[in-house]
Amino acid sequence: MDKLFMLEPFLRGAIVLGVLGIAAWVFTTWLRVKHGYPLEGGWGQAVYPKTNNEQVERMKLLTTENAQLRAELGSVKDRLAAVERIVTDRSFSLEHEIEQLRGSAN
Repeated sequence: MDKLFMLEPFLRGAIVLGVLGIAAWVFTTWLRVKHGYPLEGGWGQAVYPKTNNEQVERMKLLTTENAQLRAELGSVKDRLAAVERIVTDRSFSLEHEIEQLRGSAN
């Protein structure tokens, strides 16, 4: 009887820890579902929650917007390259003209 009495606090602690662990697992699973993250099955494989038509349409719109932004970024990069070329060519040209003036002054 004494041994059982001494184990009682440890058993309570183990039960409390078990319940807290299960509650934490349920909470994290709920958060993943709420925010659209993939869930993991028993063997680590991804289990995706069901999607509705609104989510599919939103994904299509985001994909289209992504493609448009990538095209715009490409044109901005082209413009930046042209500006860099103009800036570097003009400075080289200006330096060359200065050297010619120094040469003709001597």
